[in-house]
Amino acid sequence: MAPEGGSTVLIVIGVVVAIWLFIAPAWLLAQGPPVLEVGKFSVSEPGGRLPDGWKPLTFKNIHTLTSYELVRDGEHVVIKATSDASASGLTKEVKIDPKEFPIVRWRWKVDNLLQNSDATRKDGDDYPARLYITFEYDPDKVSFGKKLKYKAGQVLFGDIPIGAINYVWERKAPVGEIIDNAYTDFVKMVVVESGPHNLGIWVKESRNIYKDYTKAFGEEPPMINGIAIMSDTDNTQERATAYYGDIIFEKAAH
Repeated sequence: MAPEGGSTVLIVIGVVVAIWLFIAPAWLLAQGPPVLEVGKFSVSEPGGRLPDGWKPLTFKNIHTLTSYELVRDGEHVVIKATSDASASGLTKEVKIDPKEFPIVRWRWKVDNLLQNSDATRKDGDDYPARLYITFEYDPDKVSFGKKLKYKAGQVLFGDIPIGAINYVWERKAPVGEIIDNAYTDFVKMVVVESGPHNLGIWVKESRNIYKDYTKAFGEEPPMINGIAIMSDTDNTQERATAYYGDIIFEKAAH
């Protein structure tokens, strides 16, 4: 006997629900996570080894290195950087589409400013704290003139990023200003904190890296291929202490 009309409806609904339960996980997976946790320092143990994927970033001809250690600050484990006439960083290789994940969020704390830092001068190119984001070379996304400069730079310096954004804690430049790096215009310095107003307290930061790159370089950004934290005082021969909390990338809110 054929099922009653109400029973037929229930059967149809049951089939639809079963299909949805079968395909939903794949559909949700296809959407991807809304957040990429690239620097989850807070889950590390104080005094332990570097967080997974992070490694030292050093520079030719700079032999005095900034020290980095996992410490507990209040309720959270963070990275403490101590720079004493030194320069080095911690870096992690990533592959992030800045169109898909344009928002970078982090928090940091700086104990002191550098008295002689100056973003426009090579002898003042030091910062108590900076978040460094590099981009891969994609010839389809850069201008012809920039390709020539990049090739020339490779001859002189070897493997270099086609572009980089440094979010910095500056001494006097206005917040929001974008400054050419004193050594190369392949690197742009974006001032997110300036002066002593927020010294000694944790500050949460949020930037749209996609918008910052297009404003700084006048073109579409390629893929992000690296992220680093760095406290450096080698040019000014001063001392600085800074702390870095978790770093994440997020999709833009719609």
